[in-house]
Amino acid sequence: MPLLRFDLIEGRTDAQIATLLDAAHDAMLEAFKVPVRDRYQLVYQHRAELARIEDTGLGIARTKDVMIVSVTTRPRTQEEKVKFYKLLCEYLEKRCGIAPSDVMVNFVSNTDDDWSFGNGEAQFLTGKLGGKPQINP
Repeated sequence: MPLLRFDLIEGRTDAQIATLLDAAHDAMLEAFKVPVRDRYQLVYQHRAELARIEDTGLGIARTKDVMIVSVTTRPRTQEEKVKFYKLLCEYLEKRCGIAPSDVMVNFVSNTDDDWSFGNGEAQFLTGKLGGKPQINP
């Protein structure tokens, strides 16, 4: 956890997507200090004519490489989020050739009781993840 969703314009190869996911994971590891196997990533590809990703009037030029990265996570500090934005753009540009102007990110924050990693359990609440139990399993 966090869960990262990538909305992309279709046309990338499997290898390009793998590199993109690795770059994003490395940015997340560095910014949020989560375990290496804390990796939940989903890629959705859209036909170009079915996506409109503009710039809210900021004058940001977009290309066919534009993407939206949605991060669903427990609350993160402002510092962590800003670090993630910066590292994500740096790593995507260096490893994938994706311009920072093509990377839009949004965060959706939730709490411990919003997560189950399987087995019908709330692992953050039972104490299997994140420390002291908050409920009886």
